[in-house]
Amino acid sequence: MELKDLVFAAAAATGLISISKLVLGMLNFVWVMFLRPPKDLVKTYGSWAVVTGATDGIGQAMAFQLASKGLNLVIIGRNPSKLETTARRLKEKFGARVELKSVIIDFDKFKRDEVVKAIRDGIEGLDVGVLINNAGQGYNFPKFLHEMEGELAESVVNVNVGGLTWATMAVLPTMLKNKRGAIVNIGSGSSSIVPCFPLSAVYGATKAYVEHLSKNISYEYRRHGIHVQCQIPLYVATKMVKLKKSLFTASPESFSIASVRWIGYEPICVPYWPHYAQSLMITSLPAWVVKWYIFRVNLGWRNRAMRKGKTN
Repeated sequence: MELKDLVFAAAAATGLISISKLVLGMLNFVWVMFLRPPKDLVKTYGSWAVVTGATDGIGQAMAFQLASKGLNLVIIGRNPSKLETTARRLKEKFGARVELKSVIIDFDKFKRDEVVKAIRDGIEGLDVGVLINNAGQGYNFPKFLHEMEGELAESVVNVNVGGLTWATMAVLPTMLKNKRGAIVNIGSGSSSIVPCFPLSAVYGATKAYVEHLSKNISYEYRRHGIHVQCQIPLYVATKMVKLKKSLFTASPESFSIASVRWIGYEPICVPYWPHYAQSLMITSLPAWVVKWYIFRVNLGWRNRAMRKGKTN
């Protein structure tokens, strides 16, 4: 065989391999996003779920979605009236089918021991199998690090890092005793999909912590039957994001439906399929293009807020 024939054969083989990988990737995408059966959470993990930040946005939608799957709920929030409202709505929708407990915790103000005790007292005697760490604190608008008030920076760290860590530590002993459990930590595309997220530096850093912690404890506890997962949303139409629902800005309800389908599977995932498609587009671009674009968008958002006289 001549050299040109060898080159042609090698090129053809390489092309075939690339096409095969593409086809397999597309088939896997369809399988995990739409066809793979979700786990029966009650049978697999237990009859109770704990949801932090359950009074708004993703957390509230997750509470309703988990209740629809037959799980009883321990809902956690810092605002008593909002907790009462959420509990009433859950009771109106599900009635006696779902048992419900409410626990008041302010992850920004409570110390570690207070958080752990409040949660352990709240779940005592319950077959807790699922923990949704959703409670989060963000910025009202993007800003440079030196423009942040110290209280806001501290609050972002206390809630996103401290609260999530202490809640996980509070629930783990019960899961270890039962030799089963699922922990879902809500991360962010700001620390995972994009190369950086300027003007939201502290928020992005705390979400990087969430992802790294999830990877580590996923490996630590998998031999105990405990599945730890970090779910990566991009924009979701919540009070924190302040965007209207669209194809790439999920409603909390749409995200929660996708989220529940993924519980117990891959340690790191982007459960909402338009977000996953968007992540592929973002990661295919040069990093400098993404950084420049995000900086310009966030800077424009900051400048508009500043002109309106906002400070937090």
